[in-house]
Amino acid sequence: MPKPKFNFTSYQGDSPPQFANRSEEECARILDYYRIPWMYEPRTFVLKRDGKGNVVEAFTPDFYLPEQDLFVELTTMKQAHVTKKNMKIRKLKEKFPEINIKLFYKKDFLKLAQKFDITAGDEHGS
Repeated sequence: MPKPKFNFTSYQGDSPPQFANRSEEECARILDYYRIPWMYEPRTFVLKRDGKGNVVEAFTPDFYLPEQDLFVELTTMKQAHVTKKNMKIRKLKEKFPEINIKLFYKKDFLKLAQKFDITAGDEHGS
């Protein structure tokens, strides 16, 4: 997805965010509207390594809200296809119990989109 055209005021990253899909950008706009400081994909969590120490499974949540100490993952995929993502979040919680993370499903995002009268984005990506 190309660089966002929106000038984010609550974004706290070092370089402009490169969103994977439109839904992520719309979510960022909502956070910005409410002046909630946020970061985009600031950390990757290693979930599994092979015998040589190489990363074989990792997870990078979409957003981090520093004031809430909360990672947010947004999925607009059909509910039937989110099993893999749910498994990664479960592994993250097991390996990093101190990390707070919330998964927002398509239905959650559609409610936000309706409330804020925004386009709900695509079915692909995160």
